[in-house]
Amino acid sequence: MSVFTPLERQELEVFLAPYGLGRLKDFQGIAEGSENSNFFVSLEGGEFVLTLVERGPSHDLPFFIDLLDVLHDADLPVPFALRTEGGEALRELAGKPALLQPRLPGKHVQQPNAHHCAEVGNLLARLHLATRERVLERKSDRGLDWMLREGPALALQLDDTALPLLRDALKEIGEVKERFLALPRANLHADLFKDNALFDGPHFSGLIDFYNACSGPMLYDLAICLNDWCSDEQGHLDAPLARALLGAYCARRPFTAAEAELWPAALRIACVRFWLSRLIAANAFAGQDVLIHDPYVFQARLAHRQKVEVGLPFAL
Repeated sequence: MSVFTPLERQELEVFLAPYGLGRLKDFQGIAEGSENSNFFVSLEGGEFVLTLVERGPSHDLPFFIDLLDVLHDADLPVPFALRTEGGEALRELAGKPALLQPRLPGKHVQQPNAHHCAEVGNLLARLHLATRERVLERKSDRGLDWMLREGPALALQLDDTALPLLRDALKEIGEVKERFLALPRANLHADLFKDNALFDGPHFSGLIDFYNACSGPMLYDLAICLNDWCSDEQGHLDAPLARALLGAYCARRPFTAAEAELWPAALRIACVRFWLSRLIAANAFAGQDVLIHDPYVFQARLAHRQKVEVGLPFAL
């Protein structure tokens, strides 16, 4: 179970009292988390999620709170931070920064169809449009500079098949970096995988886990999302799923010619980002009772993104 900081019932009750949400009925750790400690919390006043932030500087947390407030005000289904009766959103529990948020309805979809992908594309476009005119600035701690810095050292542990794949991808990142960062910008979720989306029946009901959110090129966010939602088990792109997602997205936000040109590179860059982060996690948590995502998944996806046959629709 990926709960890095266990909690005692009594300390949790003391923490929850200022919210005025009634008696604690039950709580349990959430196994799916790989970076923070998350708990389902059942109170008389409803169902909630408590997050203890384990990774990253605490000074970034006001950014996440502000971003979620903006998205909540734009009627997006996001878990905004609840305030205590005294107006506090960011607090501390067990020595860690802590946030209490509403538990959104719905379940994860592990085998999405075209409808699910269209819902995701529509939601991501809405997120970008909600922040594009007034971007809340936060540089990703796992952006292009991080990839170029960490990639060469991690490449040393790869075999003869994977090494040239990563080497060539890092070379491309260096070559397109300036043009890529100049693409149209907004705030990004930057981790819109299937395990961060909830569906209530056919409807997209919740977008969770914003702790990788940042500012940057909207195309990058789209590539991260599509690489997960529209890949088969071998890492190939599923063209019908990809077209459904892209079509729904561009119905709200048309693409530019520059985005169309850099789309194949964006898909490869998004693969590199998660291949490297998973390699780091596999090294850091080897032998521990922590959920570790398989780095090979993104090695395989990167290999299949050397040729991209699904382009952006209706590029202007």
